[in-house]
Amino acid sequence: MTWATALYDVPGPRTRHRHAVYGVLSTAVLVALLAWVLYLLFATDQFTSAKWAPFAYKGIQGLLLRGLGNTLKAFAMAAAFSLVLGGLLATGRLSDHRPVRLSATVVVEFFRAMPVLVMIFFIFVALKVQPLPALVAGLTLYNGSVLAEVFRSGVNAVERGQREAAFALGMRKTQVMAHVLVPQAVRAMLPAIISQLVVALKDTSLGFLITYEEFLHAGKLIASNLDYDLPFIPVVMVVSPIYIGMCMLLSWFAGWVSRREQRSPKTEAVAVAAAGPGALLPGGEPPTAPGP
Repeated sequence: MTWATALYDVPGPRTRHRHAVYGVLSTAVLVALLAWVLYLLFATDQFTSAKWAPFAYKGIQGLLLRGLGNTLKAFAMAAAFSLVLGGLLATGRLSDHRPVRLSATVVVEFFRAMPVLVMIFFIFVALKVQPLPALVAGLTLYNGSVLAEVFRSGVNAVERGQREAAFALGMRKTQVMAHVLVPQAVRAMLPAIISQLVVALKDTSLGFLITYEEFLHAGKLIASNLDYDLPFIPVVMVVSPIYIGMCMLLSWFAGWVSRREQRSPKTEAVAVAAAGPGALLPGGEPPTAPGP
């Protein structure tokens, strides 16, 4: 027996059978695609020992580890500076002073619209900044502008009554933001913030275009010094899973934070005193029932 809901009808036997067929066909297509890719890899001798032996050398392993460390270093710096810049720009956009609000809006909209690679190249070439500061500055300007909108939207998403009640109690705007609005907005902002940090992590790979020795640059150096010609599939199969793993780890963390923040806050049980006799009357005698 099927039960109708307010939004849709629960699928019946024929619909469930049709969905099962669709699922089987989709799975078969994906398996066939995976088998075809594996066939091409084996047919082009991508799993021969000669193509994988270089990764056993300590020099190449050290190069990959240094590149990974530089990637994490650039990401950590860009993430920290982006959060600070985003907070400052969001504060400016929420300001009551029109010149400050307009200035912050212009900065946010400009750097949000500007491609990250263009900013990195401009800072590196035109301003003659070293690769690491140029990469971090470009990532900070872009991601900081995006995070500013995340912060502003999170604060504005708090119910208007919370703001009005705080002002009615005589609190200043700084106190309202710090003690009322921001703590409530954090629950809505955290998943979006972490998701934007995933974007910053992926964009660190743009550093290889300005000769910053990050992880992708290390993979490029290894590929350019191998004894065989294109395609350098083994290098891609080593570098790509690590990038994907780091991004998936941050994405999983964002999902975990989202699920944790959606839970109801835990409350501790409060001990309740046992019921005692009622309060005495003004005469000092306990209340008595009226006589028959």
